[in-house]
Amino acid sequence: MSTFLRTVEFLCLGLWLGSDVFLSFVVAPGAFRILGSRDAAGSMVGFALGRMHLLGVICGIVFLLARLAHTRTFASFVAPVALCIVLMIGLTVISQVAVSPRMAMLRVQMGSIQATAEDSPLLAEFGRLHRVSVSLESGVLLAGFAAVYFMVRELSAAGN
Repeated sequence: MSTFLRTVEFLCLGLWLGSDVFLSFVVAPGAFRILGSRDAAGSMVGFALGRMHLLGVICGIVFLLARLAHTRTFASFVAPVALCIVLMIGLTVISQVAVSPRMAMLRVQMGSIQATAEDSPLLAEFGRLHRVSVSLESGVLLAGFAAVYFMVRELSAAGN
């Protein structure tokens, strides 16, 4: 059972990191390169980001539940790997609940990002929120890479 639960942990973290890397380095740049407008590309990436956030939070919760089932103690939640997962969930929720809706509202107010004047305060605020969103996703990726490291270190220390 222990091996199964560890596999679930690695699978959850791998799915989450893989989807984040794929969206950030394949889907988003591809959408802006291939689709006809920035507005269409932004809408597609925003849609995919929302789905990825949902997947990430689910993976994070399943990870923590598998960890609890494996260790049978809440003390394992203060281990570095669990703290990384909690940080990833927190950053993802902030992005999905606080940043993404504000960006969507600004998109509606502008009508078209592509047609909005460069000096528009709405566009400036959208750009600021986009930078916040990218920073949050970068934080998720870095915490995820750290979680992988800590998981491997735990396995090495346990002699597995």
